[in-house]
Amino acid sequence: MIKIGSHAFVWVGEWTTESGNYAIEQCGKIGFDLIEIPLLKPDEFDVTSHRAALDQAGIDATCSLALPASLHLPFYPDAAKAFLIKALDKVQELGCHYLGGCTPYSLGTLTGKPPTAAERQTVIDVMKEVCAEAAKRDITVALEPCNRYETYMYNSLADARDAILAVGASNFKLHADTYHMNIEEERFDTAFINAADVIGYVHMSESHRGQVGKGTGKWDEVWQGLAGAKFSGYLVLESFAAINPDLTAATCLWRPPLQSSDEIARGGYEFLKAGVAQYLS
Repeated sequence: MIKIGSHAFVWVGEWTTESGNYAIEQCGKIGFDLIEIPLLKPDEFDVTSHRAALDQAGIDATCSLALPASLHLPFYPDAAKAFLIKALDKVQELGCHYLGGCTPYSLGTLTGKPPTAAERQTVIDVMKEVCAEAAKRDITVALEPCNRYETYMYNSLADARDAILAVGASNFKLHADTYHMNIEEERFDTAFINAADVIGYVHMSESHRGQVGKGTGKWDEVWQGLAGAKFSGYLVLESFAAINPDLTAATCLWRPPLQSSDEIARGGYEFLKAGVAQYLS
């Protein structure tokens, strides 16, 4: 069954106890099934308060992260593994079952070269261990490929699929993002269909990171690809109405979108609902 969610960055740029609970409240008011929580700083994450806020809003949560530059997994495998396991503990305490995003790399870390075979093998080796720990906690881990300007490690759905198959864990899945796909894929539909065996989560994000349906994204092709892939996982609105200071440089988000948070959230919710009804029901 498809669940429709929204990233917290629709409402807040930085996740704190207060801002996080505000985003949870707003997400519930719109009608989303879940909120995606940016778990960028596990040590500062207020599990007790956020669990209560989720219960009050009547919604579920997923979590995502990108590794800090100081923990880019190909460079610092042991430290990155420790960080990811700490994040898994927070996800479990929250009563959540999903940790996605740039789990094996840091956004903005570039070497000026393509990834080496050794770097990718290091990711495979560490993610096998991380996924084993996640399985003990009933958590699915996912890998999100991002565009060439933000990472050199995994850019296309095919890149990520290869890594997922190499890890070989049933709880390791592909986390797609239409913003990055708009840059990296030849077509949305064939990319989704070719990754149908591993995909479980999609960031529905416009070409300019603002309101979905108001950019250059080929949304009919997106929906047709999801239908062709028989997609039945999470569809999550990812629009950056607020700018996160930890990710500003990596994502080059120098200015907010033209629409307000409320316009982006309400318009995005209706856009996703309509697409699911037309293509995936």
